[in-house]
Order: sequence, then structure tokens, then C-alpha cells
Amino acid sequence: MVSTFKTKKTLAPDIDLAPAKILVVDDYPANRMTAMALLSLEGYEVFDAESGAIALEKVIKIQPDLILLDVMMPEMDGFEVCQQLKQDEQTRLIPVIFITALNDKQSRIRGIEAGGDDFLTKPFDRPELSARVKSLVRQKRLNEDLDHTEQVLFSIARAVESRDPNTGDHCERLVGLGETFGQFLNLSRPQMRNLQWGGYLHDIGKVGIPDAVLLKQGKLTPEEWEIMQQHVIIGEKICQPLRTMHGVIPIIRHHHERWNGTGYPYGLLEDEIPYLAQVFQMIDIYDALSSDRPYKRAFTPKEALEILAQERDLGWRSPKLVEQFTKFIHTQQST
Repeated sequence: MVSTFKTKKTLAPDIDLAPAKILVVDDYPANRMTAMALLSLEGYEVFDAESGAIALEKVIKIQPDLILLDVMMPEMDGFEVCQQLKQDEQTRLIPVIFITALNDKQSRIRGIEAGGDDFLTKPFDRPELSARVKSLVRQKRLNEDLDHTEQVLFSIARAVESRDPNTGDHCERLVGLGETFGQFLNLSRPQMRNLQWGGYLHDIGKVGIPDAVLLKQGKLTPEEWEIMQQHVIIGEKICQPLRTMHGVIPIIRHHHERWNGTGYPYGLLEDEIPYLAQVFQMIDIYDALSSDRPYKRAFTPKEALEILAQERDLGWRSPKLVEQFTKFIHTQQST
């Protein structure tokens, strides 16, 4: 059955200027019709699909704001459909409400594991259906705005990197190195994400540094060096409004601190420096040393590690992390 329900109302209450699109997935026509009728009365644009396979096709075409998904369907059940949706970058933000006659704990656990966002039990209670749909649609649009904002930040970071032709693909390499070193250190999943995002965003504040300073050939004057040091503060201010960036901000703010307190911007001493900022320093310095630049050749891994050891002896780097990073590089070379 291919149906689209519309009413004279043009928007769902308190949601947005455009009516939200809802996809109802159920293998029983009567169930689909009931849900579609109730949702159409709320002003939503409603579509339907009679199987999981058809639903996956329609999701790509329609890009719904929410999916009402029956659990018990032949061939492909709701859990499998939801799992596929949540693993796809294009559809992962679409909220899924499981519709089921089942009320057992195990089914709910399976739904949560598949990535479901909520549950409703048949037969529908209209006020409950309306409230839950409205809440999840609003949340989805907020998440989309947040996702778009993050992408803008990454675009700015890439633009900053492109201003300085000396760095090449430094950020991309840091993301890969952060992943492997993070795994070596057994970092948590949020720490891994923050470390990798730090690879892209650590120098985003250089967008506020004049080209005359950023691209100057030769040694900076004391006044120019003071300007250059401001990039960590500028980067912090750019990312501060985003809650999802709170774990990345310590990397942005403190990746130029030194173990003995002689770094900037705050001269933090030893473990006053946030741990992820210390970890990031290892991969940042190593990549800069082991990459070709117009003003220097790429150092070999052995030479780069020797320079890191010298910085440790000067008091600039954490002795423990230098030791761990050295073991990590030796492990990488032996695999």
C-alpha cells in the first residue's frame, strides 16, 4: 500500500515551520491506517511501508523526521531495520519508536541495543503518541542543527590548515595516529573521540591569526609570538558554545603547555595539564618531526623519538607518556 496522508494544517504544533515527515512501518494495513490517521490529525506529513525492506528504501527517498516501526514483521523484523538505520551515516539521527504488542523486558532491551529511541504499545493512546512523537521530532531537529554546526567547525579547521601549505595533511594524520595510540593506551570511547576530534580542531584558532604572522618565514618577533599564542584562546572561544566540544577544548587550550610549567597559555605544571592534552602532544610533535616540511626533511622514527626524549630531559614532556609513546612506535614498527 502506498499512501500519503495530509490535512489542511500546515505544521505540527511547536515543532518547526515545515511539517515533520513520519514513516509508519507495519505489515498490517489496519495498524498502519490507524497510526497514519492519528498523526495526520496532528499536522504531520505521513508515509507508510508494509515491510522492513520497503521501509529502508523509503527512508532514503523521504528522509523522514521520525519512524514508527513495528517489531514483529516477517523476513526482516523491526530490530534489524532499526539496527541498519542507526549504522548508516545518512539515517542515524532519525528517531525510531518501536510499536509493539510485546511488553516484556527482553524485547525492550533488544530495542535499546538496536538503537531504538522509544516504545509504544498497541493499541495507540492518542495523547501519548502525540507527546512522544513531538518530543522526538524536536530532539531530532536539534541534533541535526548540532551536527551541522560541528561540520562547520571541521570545515573551518580544514580551511585553516589549507592556509598554511607547510603542514600538508597534518590533521588527517593526527586523527589516524590518535586512534592507534589511543587504543594502545586503552582510552575510553569518549576519550578516543575527543583525541581524534582534537586532531582536526587543535589549531582552529589560527583562523584569527593574521597571515603576516601565521605565514611569516623566519623567527617571530616577541610581539608576533604573543599574537601567535592567542590561537589557543581563540580556538577555545570558537568551540566553547558546543556541549559536544567540551572534551576537545582541553586539547585545544593546552596542547602547547609544558611539563615543567614553561608552556602557554597558563604555564600549567605536570599533571595540571589535562591528560588528553598531554597525549595529544605526543602525536602532534611526532607527526611534525616525521613529516617533510619546506624548511626541513622528515626525521626517521628513531630520530623523532630521540628528539622527544631530549624534550623530556629538558622538562617539557611527561616522562611516563614519552616512555609509553616510544613503546607504541616500536610496536607499530614491528607489526
